[in-house]
Amino acid sequence: MTHRSDDTAVRRLRDGAAVTLAITSGATDAISILTLGGAFTSVMTGNLVLLGVSIGHADSGLARQIGVAVIGYIAGCAVGARITGTPAHGEGVWPGAVTRGLAVEAGLFSLYAAGWWAAGGRPSGAATAALLGLCALALGIQSSSVNRFGVMGLSTTYLTGTLTTLVIRLANGGRFRDVARHFLLLVALLSGAAIATALLALQVRAVVPLVQLVPLGAVVVIATTVAAASRLGRVRQVSHRRNQRSVRAVRRLADRKTQ
Repeated sequence: MTHRSDDTAVRRLRDGAAVTLAITSGATDAISILTLGGAFTSVMTGNLVLLGVSIGHADSGLARQIGVAVIGYIAGCAVGARITGTPAHGEGVWPGAVTRGLAVEAGLFSLYAAGWWAAGGRPSGAATAALLGLCALALGIQSSSVNRFGVMGLSTTYLTGTLTTLVIRLANGGRFRDVARHFLLLVALLSGAAIATALLALQVRAVVPLVQLVPLGAVVVIATTVAAASRLGRVRQVSHRRNQRSVRAVRRLADRKTQ
């Protein structure tokens, strides 16, 4: 397999991973709205509108939860940016820094799940704010990690721009295949929210965190596999170059002897 085909395969995995992460985002926002005080954990523009509503209604409880979500998300973006760093020359389609960010996110969601289960799936009081803050922190890190891919317009949390791009390109005669990723991201976000809501409605609350953890865990496993394959590919490339240099050196030596 050539280097170009390797990159193409990794790009497909990257896009598939982004779609999978959108499931976690949709589920988390649905859970936070329905059970953690009515705030979003990733849609900060929506939270700003809700903050305005809470101020207009003098609803301090909602304003407090929104404040927790906004601060948690901002902190997550900052932490994620520190973890993932800035692009480096020749680091490949899937930087290792992205994997580190997603692994930290998985750890935070694991803490959240433990808190959810400890509360019997019905958090209240301070536990509600704590779990909301953890979710917002985790999705902030996810946003920074996905942004680290360096792909313009690729997002797994705030998807208004994704919807806008999809509509504009199709309205201008673009091919659906060129915006398929945008469509799948929106479907994944919707699916995550629908599944989490259905589980809550069915009172299967112990299973709810798995809608967040399973997709994220799958992406971390994929990322680890890609990283290992990339390292192996680099080792093979280095070995191949060394072999080529050795062959050229032997040929030069043989040519000198025959002269």
